[in-house]
Amino acid sequence: MSKTAMVSKETDKSLSKQRLLHKGQQTKAAIVEAALGLATQIGLEGLSIGALAEVMKMSKSGVFAHFGSREELQISVIREYHHQFEQEVFFPAMQLPRGLPRLQALFLNWMARTSAEIDSGCLYISGAAEFDDRPGPVRDALASSVKTWLSALHRAVCQARDEKHLAEHTDATQMSFEIHGLILALHYEARFLKTAKSLSRAKQGFEHILLRYGASTLKD
Repeated sequence: MSKTAMVSKETDKSLSKQRLLHKGQQTKAAIVEAALGLATQIGLEGLSIGALAEVMKMSKSGVFAHFGSREELQISVIREYHHQFEQEVFFPAMQLPRGLPRLQALFLNWMARTSAEIDSGCLYISGAAEFDDRPGPVRDALASSVKTWLSALHRAVCQARDEKHLAEHTDATQMSFEIHGLILALHYEARFLKTAKSLSRAKQGFEHILLRYGASTLKD
C-alpha cells in the first residue's frame, strides 16, 4: 500500500470516529432532555434507566452506556437544567447595564420561568425537597447549581448598590435572601395552592423590596 493510500485510510478512520462520536453526543443529549422532562414531572429520584429506555425506544444497556450509573444520569439532568436556566434567566439580563436594570431583569426573567414551570415544577425546589437530607454527589451537584445562581443574584444586588441605584447601606445578603424568598413563595402559592394573582403579588413584592432598599426609579 502506498503512503498516500495509507494516509487516506487513516483519514477515513478518523472521520468515521468523529461521526460516531458526534452521533453519540447527540443521542446522549436527547436522552438527557427526555430525562429532564421526566424529572420535572416525577422528581430526580423517580428517574430510572428503564423508564428512559422506554421513552427513547432504546435498550436499557444502550441508555446505561451513555452514563454508567443512575447517579450520573441524575447529575447530567441537573447540569442541563442549570444550563437552560442560565440561558433563559441569567444571560439575557447580562445584556443590560449594571445596576438596577440588570437586577430587575434577573428577577423578571426568573419569575417568568417560574410561572412557566407551574405545571411541570422547578427542579431546584423539588430536588431540594428530595435531597436536602441525603448527602452525596447528586445533592452536591444540585446545591452547587443553586449556589451559583444565588451568587449571581447577590452580585447583581451589590452592583446595583455600587452604582448608587440602591441605598449605600444596603445589606446585599439580606436583600438577596428576600428576593429568593419571593420566588419560593410564588412557586408554592401558584403551583400548590393555586392562589389567584400570585404573579402580580410577586412582582409587587419585588417592587416593595426595591423601594425599601432605596431604589428611586422602577422600570416596567
